[in-house]
Amino acid sequence: MIPFSPPRIDERLINEVADALRSGWITTGPRTKKFEQKLTAYAGHGATLCVSSCSAGLELMLRWFGVGEGDEVVVPAYTYAATANVIVHTGARPVFVDCSKDDFNLSVEAVEKAITPNTKAIIPVDVGGWPCDYDELNQLVERPAIKKQFHPSNEIQQKLERIFVLSDAAHSLGAKYKGKKTGNLTDCTVYSFHAVKNLTTAEGGAVCLNLPQPFSNEEVYQELNIKALHGQSKDALAKFKVGSWKYDVVEAGYKYNMTDVQAAMGLVELERYDNDMLVKRKHIFDTYSRAFSKFEWAETPSYENEIKTSSHHAYMLRIKGINENARDRIMQEIFKSGISVNVHFLPLPMMSFYKNMGYQINDYPNTYARYANEISLPVFYDLSDEQIQMVVEALRDAVEKVG
Repeated sequence: MIPFSPPRIDERLINEVADALRSGWITTGPRTKKFEQKLTAYAGHGATLCVSSCSAGLELMLRWFGVGEGDEVVVPAYTYAATANVIVHTGARPVFVDCSKDDFNLSVEAVEKAITPNTKAIIPVDVGGWPCDYDELNQLVERPAIKKQFHPSNEIQQKLERIFVLSDAAHSLGAKYKGKKTGNLTDCTVYSFHAVKNLTTAEGGAVCLNLPQPFSNEEVYQELNIKALHGQSKDALAKFKVGSWKYDVVEAGYKYNMTDVQAAMGLVELERYDNDMLVKRKHIFDTYSRAFSKFEWAETPSYENEIKTSSHHAYMLRIKGINENARDRIMQEIFKSGISVNVHFLPLPMMSFYKNMGYQINDYPNTYARYANEISLPVFYDLSDEQIQMVVEALRDAVEKVG
């Protein structure tokens, strides 16, 4: 059996978690604060808040910006449900856009057409770890004609004076765009540290603040700390200081904090991320691409060019000349070989909840075309070259059998 994406669990990670447990400090504490600082230094943005999940971080930032009833948020049709679900939670309406003809990411041209006077935010998604066209998105929201449509409804929106760009970088920690890492590419970026991600804390995420002047990213960080912990004016670490038990609750906040047990994992993983984890994942991508280059039916994913470098999260192979049904039959044949494969993603307009809201996949032809023949292959740290060859052979045999 070759699994799809198990986490990397070794003695170094186990020992660090054990040390956190022995310290007696297992909720938000010194390790979480250190992890935040290390993440800020890693990508070079303004400040980082660690949270319980990427979804929590996205929703926290939408609510911070004041997104709510009557508002619209532009989001790709090609993404995981969490990206749109958080919009629904705020009472706003997700506005789906098609993906680009060149990759799995949203089309900036489609985003421009989707903007209305109700648009408050755009959530680009770095699918598979491949960065979106951030310069184009950032320039789009600054265009005078686009800014003229923006109608602020609170002080924060008045301060920004334009649509908020909130990047879903669940897949793309460590990816680069024009020499900069994700986290430092637009107003705000949110990572995921879920169990299947390149860097895992079992569950968890991080909000990377990169807001322009006149915002102070450090002040917004302090504000978000309060929002992420039930509106409490002091977290457990601050209250632990002698004589500092007293606190206030200044708003009805949320329970979105990361724990030190989680942060212990993150600190180990981040330290060896660029020079170990990303090196191994690139090797896996390169090995797959060399092998599949021999087959006319294989369309390998883009993961490096003159302006972009992927985080090598998901190897999203496309099979030329097949439909969705044939793709599914090919996958079944691969499963019979004891190899786990996946699809990134079932487009949101094809899911019952969003279909029932009136969205139709026919309105997103590029999205459907890319979904219908895509198969994501196993990528994880302990995947051996021998196992990679087994995956290649199983896929080749399945394609030939299905025809």
